[in-house]
Amino acid sequence: MTKSYTEHFEERGTAYECAMRQFPHARDEEFQQLIHAAQLKSGMRVADVPAGGGYLKRYLPNDTHWLGHEPCESFTNHATSNGGSAPLLPLPWLDASIDCAMSLAGVHHLLDKKPLFKEFARILKPKGKLIISDVEENSPVALFLDQFVGAYNSTGHEGIYLNKQTTEEIAEQDFEIIKTERINLVWRLPTKQDLVVFCKQLFDLKNANEEQVAQAIEDYLGFQSLADNQIGMNWQLTTITAQRK
Repeated sequence: MTKSYTEHFEERGTAYECAMRQFPHARDEEFQQLIHAAQLKSGMRVADVPAGGGYLKRYLPNDTHWLGHEPCESFTNHATSNGGSAPLLPLPWLDASIDCAMSLAGVHHLLDKKPLFKEFARILKPKGKLIISDVEENSPVALFLDQFVGAYNSTGHEGIYLNKQTTEEIAEQDFEIIKTERINLVWRLPTKQDLVVFCKQLFDLKNANEEQVAQAIEDYLGFQSLADNQIGMNWQLTTITAQRK
């Protein structure tokens, strides 16, 4: 049976948080593409759901206001998210009070995404932006997560990934779909070994050794040498940009 977001991260959120603290810049490209899609303006109130350890906050322009909501104490007890621990839904903001809502790599743990999309529609102002960036169905990343990560981590992994139905469900909540884009990027660190250690910690791969992790990354995703003398691990997300009508 597919586990919920909360079931996954109450168990392995602390490991995830430790990886993000040890290697805070590994996923820079992932967060930066989210900010690029949002086209934020001064004074905007930005909702981050689920917020994890509040990682998105430091990528936002200084003149915007980050509002994080995270249901798992395994993240919030590190005091990096201001959201506090509460159920994922309902969202803790007033109707039409948010300029932009973002969700990075969280909705693939939701079997039924429609209640969350409905809540995003409620809290967003007219013409407010919604940015959903997550793994796409049948992509190399989806296979890596379900076949390798799910076999060797502490919780298993059966993602409910983005597909055509996802955009239809967003549109049903009075959103206009502006763009759906497949984003190819890298997680980057100084060495391949660093990337292996990062992934082992991030995904709580307790039952795999470093050699197995390195081989799985090579088989499913691939490494590449980067111009700045760093090593990249290939990653891919699909980013949906929508606007509240």
